[in-house]
Amino acid sequence: MPSLKALLRGVLVAAMLVAGSAHAELNIEIVGGGASRHAISVLPFKDEGPTQGNLTPVIRNDLALSGAFRLIDPSAVANVPFEPADIRYPLWQAAGAQSIAIGKVESAGGGQIKISFRLMDASQRKQLTGGEFTVTPDRSRQVAHAIADMIYEAITGQKGFFNTRLAYVLKSGRNFALQISDVDGQRSQTILRSTEPIISPSWSPDGRYIAYVSFASQKPVVWVQDLATGQRRAVANFKGSNSAPAWSPDGSKLAVVLTTSGNSQVYIINAAGGSARRLMYNGGIDTEPAFSPDGSMVYFVSDRSGNPQIYRVPVNGGDAQRVTWEGSYNVSPKLSPDGKTLVYIRRSAGNFRVMSQDLATNDSRQLSDGSYSERPSFAPNGRMVLYSSDAGGQSVLYAATADGSSKVKLAVLNGDVQDPAWGPFNNP
Repeated sequence: MPSLKALLRGVLVAAMLVAGSAHAELNIEIVGGGASRHAISVLPFKDEGPTQGNLTPVIRNDLALSGAFRLIDPSAVANVPFEPADIRYPLWQAAGAQSIAIGKVESAGGGQIKISFRLMDASQRKQLTGGEFTVTPDRSRQVAHAIADMIYEAITGQKGFFNTRLAYVLKSGRNFALQISDVDGQRSQTILRSTEPIISPSWSPDGRYIAYVSFASQKPVVWVQDLATGQRRAVANFKGSNSAPAWSPDGSKLAVVLTTSGNSQVYIINAAGGSARRLMYNGGIDTEPAFSPDGSMVYFVSDRSGNPQIYRVPVNGGDAQRVTWEGSYNVSPKLSPDGKTLVYIRRSAGNFRVMSQDLATNDSRQLSDGSYSERPSFAPNGRMVLYSSDAGGQSVLYAATADGSSKVKLAVLNGDVQDPAWGPFNNP
């Protein structure tokens, strides 16, 4: 079994052997689950079209991505209502729909449009939620995500996560690209291109910045980039290796891994850079830090017990406590927003799988099925887990429900995806 040092060395070597393309969109494919999904039909909105952003395809994709919905084809029913009074409920119930989303787009003058929608319960024939949005046409996709969030919350009772973004490294040919996109993979943007590896993107809590590791100076250096301006600064460029940035919940600090003292160790630095405070002292390797949601603890990977396991330590230092006990190889910890669940990668029988562990009971379950998965992260509402995994010889993104009941594949058309990170809720 490889040591943690060998694992870290392998990660760096692998990074140097792959590259990323400039642009790609993602396609959503449901690959698991379905028995308990809510049946809904999202009907075409009246007068929607390309100039209004084609709202309903965005809403449908969002709901499919969640794994919580089964989409009923509107063309299966001879009824296309735009108002609640026009809905022929027996037809929709016969088609299996539990709820129906309807809407319309109207001119609001001054170059704006008014988007109205209603979500109706098919059996009780009452409105579950609805709203009106007056925006410029270029903001219609944001409205579609907001409508999907409202539908998700009305049905599940949980806050939606569709108005969020993803970050990932796309590889193809000899170039790397750090990209961000909407949660459905659309509107992807390349924020950094390089012929040298880019790894470990990490969102700031307010979604304004991304920290990442670049090898452009022929060694790993931690950078922070402002997504609005494109400006970036090196915040950890100490002697040796600088890697694995993780933001504190208040966005003021970063946990990073440095080798200034020899072996990889966890340090805390200000997000703007400056001196580094070493968190622990031991003779082994500590790496892959992740803050708890309340900022009181730092979770990390260490080989201090002989094999890679996950530990936690108070953010101000102290005794480390082991968290994972099942399996001999557990890495890449991430905490759920409520701090109750840990996701990580476990190696078992040569396969690297995403695991979810209840921190109160230590019960764990497997979320991924491929032979190699990496870099799990939670949606900001804690209901789904994003990770990359192998599929048909290609590395693609998957999103699985946190309980393991369903998952979807977000396939990239022209490249492999690595190091995904789910961003926070958008703040328009």
